[in-house]
Amino acid sequence: MKLSKKPLVIILLGPPGSGKGTQAGLLAEKLNLYYLETAKIIESRVMGAKKGEYVMVKGKKYPLLKEKKLWETGILCSPPLVSFWVKNKIKELFREGKGIVMAGSPRTLPEGKDLIPFLKRRIGKGNIKVILLKLSPRQTFLRNTRRRICQLMRHPILYTKETKNLKRCPLDGSKLKRRKGLDDPQTIKIRLREYQQRTFPLIDYFRKQGLEVKTVNGEQSVEKVFKDILKVIK
Repeated sequence: MKLSKKPLVIILLGPPGSGKGTQAGLLAEKLNLYYLETAKIIESRVMGAKKGEYVMVKGKKYPLLKEKKLWETGILCSPPLVSFWVKNKIKELFREGKGIVMAGSPRTLPEGKDLIPFLKRRIGKGNIKVILLKLSPRQTFLRNTRRRICQLMRHPILYTKETKNLKRCPLDGSKLKRRKGLDDPQTIKIRLREYQQRTFPLIDYFRKQGLEVKTVNGEQSVEKVFKDILKVIK
């Protein structure tokens, strides 16, 4: 795929368990892009939060312990705070001339309304590619309750008959574990509701902004999904 002089930004959207992270990693490797994982940005800032710590965004305080509680219960963190963190990282990457693939971000309409005009000013709408990975609620539930990640690099390991008995990550050798709380059945129901009510409305907004949203069937094999994504972003 031939890239323009300005950085390319690929936005992957889809419900929990649709394979956004897996596909983002593959695209980053294939197209020499930086994989910007919003979940890691949030997690790195809230999981070690201490009493009294906060971030100020546009004159408002966002206590990090409160954001941590939202994160752990499956509710999306405060959009202005997430947008603030994500845009700062994007600015840093653009200064380095790097293209980006984003998994699961923006997550809410306010984040989208903040991020998309910013990206259009910086790189033009032709350099923004939006992919929607479709997955049924049933598959969302099954994939997340069975999902494991590795302790070292947090690689997601898909549940298949070949991987179900794995004890260690095939990529870095560290132990595999479940994400306590975040992938519990009740939390997954909340995360799915959050996606349907707060993330999915972004699709109409993207289209109104002149962005073409390409849909890919996320229930296929990882290889087939990846091939389909490469086809639609050409």
